[in-house]
Amino acid sequence: MVSKDTNKTLFDTYQMGDLTLSNRIGMAPLTRMRTDPKTGIPNDLMVKYYSMRAKAGFLVTEGAPVSHAGNCFFGAGCIYTKEQAEGWKRVNDAVHENGGKIILQVFHAGRAADPSKTGEISLAPSALPIRYLDKNGNKTEGHVPKEMTLDDIKLVKQQFKEAALLAREAGFDGIQLHLANGYLLDQFIQDSTNKRTDDYGGSIENRCRFCLEIIDELISIFGKGRVGIRISPVGRFQDMFDSNPVETYTYLLKRLDEKGIAFVEIIEGSVHYGPSYYIPGKEQISNLAKTFRGAFKGTLITNCSHTPESALEFIQNGWADLVTFGKLFLANPDLIDRIKNGWDFNKWDFSTFYIGGEKGYIDYPLYQPEKVDQEKEEKREVCN
Repeated sequence: MVSKDTNKTLFDTYQMGDLTLSNRIGMAPLTRMRTDPKTGIPNDLMVKYYSMRAKAGFLVTEGAPVSHAGNCFFGAGCIYTKEQAEGWKRVNDAVHENGGKIILQVFHAGRAADPSKTGEISLAPSALPIRYLDKNGNKTEGHVPKEMTLDDIKLVKQQFKEAALLAREAGFDGIQLHLANGYLLDQFIQDSTNKRTDDYGGSIENRCRFCLEIIDELISIFGKGRVGIRISPVGRFQDMFDSNPVETYTYLLKRLDEKGIAFVEIIEGSVHYGPSYYIPGKEQISNLAKTFRGAFKGTLITNCSHTPESALEFIQNGWADLVTFGKLFLANPDLIDRIKNGWDFNKWDFSTFYIGGEKGYIDYPLYQPEKVDQEKEEKREVCN
């Protein structure tokens, strides 16, 4: 049973596993696709983008694919070659020079990877395509992925381990496993996408096995105090659904708690995730952080469409310890200062989220109090 504490603020220092954070605000992982899509090597744009936001308590990177076959975002920073790791090291060095902490998110797209782009067969726990709506609103299906063999599972586990080794060499402060939004590990967890009958399917214990084995690999490299995970128990993106998410994720979180990992980032139910093949996420569980708070004793991070006010409510009520902002951080590199001082926020430009160079990436302006005061004074003179 958690109790309300109105003394908590978004600007408290906080100990998250082995990491001492300067505040309770993190930047959520955001796919931005600013690298050369042929190489996936982090570049100068990314060095500036992440370092500009270093005042956050912590930054989580865009999802970094652990293999070419597991990539569905060509243009994102990857983590399966030495050259990519060297690019990330430049990013990390700049963030550290500005006093920040940065955590790498690693993932494999599974059936969400497009064979026409990777040149390889996509992998999944079961041979089930993603259902979606076409431009005319008609229900249709994507390609049929390959059901993974035990050798495939072993190979992907090794790819996550090798990615973690590269991440450690690149100087990341921690690592987050992407278990959300309909990518490979999410596909294993949820019963709508996992129809296996072996040790990796069927029961909740079996469906969680692959994820927990990869977590063990990450712990072996980073230590449990620097490992975290991101989950979306009722997310509908990419045709996902679990018939009993409370039971499924309570089991998973209790096992993660036993392993002592540093944090869990949980994505609240969204009203905009994909076609309505299933009941909306918010109707299935209305408050995810509150629902699962008792299953995990480590740091619980709330995410998805929060305002500073709603984030503080979650934290003061004890439902979560930290918050991650996505679009707000994307459009406001100085978000920490803006929240602290009650300054207005920049508006984000959706058209630049996933495409472009500097525009909509490193050109969002910092807040200038003097300029705003001058504009107010000019308006006052006009009114007089």
